[in-house]
Amino acid sequence: MIPDALTRGLLFLSLAVTGIPGNTVVICAFLSLAYHEGRLSPADAIVLHLASANLAVVAVRCLLEVLATFDVYNVFDDNGCKAVIFIYRTSRSLSIWLTFVLSAYQCLSVAPPGSRWAGVRVLVGQYLGVIFLALWLINTSMSVAPLLFAVGARNDSKLTQNAINVEFCFLSFPSRLSRDANGAAQVGRDVVPMALMATASLVLLVFLYRHSRRTEALRSGGARQGPSAERRAAVTVVTLVTLYVLFYGVDNGLWVYTLTVPQTLGSSLISDLRIFFSSLYAAVSPLVIIVSNKKVSQRAKEALGRCSAP
Repeated sequence: MIPDALTRGLLFLSLAVTGIPGNTVVICAFLSLAYHEGRLSPADAIVLHLASANLAVVAVRCLLEVLATFDVYNVFDDNGCKAVIFIYRTSRSLSIWLTFVLSAYQCLSVAPPGSRWAGVRVLVGQYLGVIFLALWLINTSMSVAPLLFAVGARNDSKLTQNAINVEFCFLSFPSRLSRDANGAAQVGRDVVPMALMATASLVLLVFLYRHSRRTEALRSGGARQGPSAERRAAVTVVTLVTLYVLFYGVDNGLWVYTLTVPQTLGSSLISDLRIFFSSLYAAVSPLVIIVSNKKVSQRAKEALGRCSAP
């Protein structure tokens, strides 16, 4: 195996061995919470859905990339390419939009009781299932391009025209215009929630600053309080959004570069870097959730304890 392929396989393997167990533990922890407490809060339900989307990103794309790289199993024929890229793109975009929904809901959670925004938060909680369904429909419909244009990699000069090289597959578009239009739609689908969640995070940062000032005032008066649940949740959301902006910002920058290249790249390096950075968010985010959420951390420890028990 050539060194480049070995490095590529090891990088995706590191994401798989981190992201699959991490997201699985988060999902199991929240399901355990739902079983023992009889319900999940809207924020917990969003995080559960987010972990499920992240698990699909890592398991479907990274794990299959590892198996194909090391010649263990190769699903990347024409139909395999269509299925893998479609599921990856849908799960990836769901992860992005669910991160925005989580940041928006947490932003509404710090609104004063009785305010109009507090009422909006209640409505979001009541219609969360409808929101999930709408996100699934929107993101699924915007990910149909792979079903139409994805093909397995092979020696064919036509694949170098208006195509995108993703190592084991090509996205071969019928024209430069259709390729650029699809690329612009993908960028827009990422940039819109990025701007919205960044705005929500700024609001949360202002809340955290004011909260810390009030806490300092209380401590100076002799009262001592630990960090509130709202503050811990806000820190979690701001951390997740920061990771999103960092990793997906690199991803989208590389995607725009790919679209500006007049000819199909002979190497899949740029595509590999894009997949790596977007999957890195899916692999790292469960660690943030486990560390910052006491209930989830406790359930995760219990689940790991049962797994390690003789």
